[in-house]
Amino acid sequence: MTATYTFDVFSSLDGYGSYGGDGDWGGYWGKQGPELLKHRLASFATEQRMVFGATTFRQFVAMLAESTEDSDVRDPWVTRMRSMPATVVSSTLAGPLDWPDVTVRDGDAVEVVGRLKEESDVPLRSHGSLSLNWALMAAGLVDRLQVTVFPVVTGRSGTDPVLGGADDFDLELLEHHTLDGGIQELVYRPTLHVPRHRTP
Repeated sequence: MTATYTFDVFSSLDGYGSYGGDGDWGGYWGKQGPELLKHRLASFATEQRMVFGATTFRQFVAMLAESTEDSDVRDPWVTRMRSMPATVVSSTLAGPLDWPDVTVRDGDAVEVVGRLKEESDVPLRSHGSLSLNWALMAAGLVDRLQVTVFPVVTGRSGTDPVLGGADDFDLELLEHHTLDGGIQELVYRPTLHVPRHRTP
């Protein structure tokens, strides 16, 4: 039996994962509350292995290194995530790496994660790592697409479309939660969309 793989990502309502330029939203776009933080921590309560691409891993390491104990970056769920074993798919990273338990795997991401799913005795989860997860979705390796939608539109300042580089997928809704009155967590099972053949 293969391990379940969850692609976990935060998004604005218009589909952006972060903001740039003159955007001044702050972490979580300033919309997080106690329900979200408690729910996030609970989602990391069971043992899991994290999977990252090199860019997202570097960003996490840099943010944690630059943060203080009181910043959003050090929320309890992030601390819990950092305590979990992690695999980074990269041909460029070299140790030592500022993460308690990390393994770097060189090679094709689909092959690396395909083997991980066969070998792992705990579920796999990836937070962010957009291009990595677009490839994994296309290969049918993502079992759960977990999108946490924050109640903001970042049409002017939004960057990093969370699904903008993905293929076409049909989605089956598995779970949904409303948190802090306005945040939506939506969990889907993605299936690569097969276009209908049109007769001339």
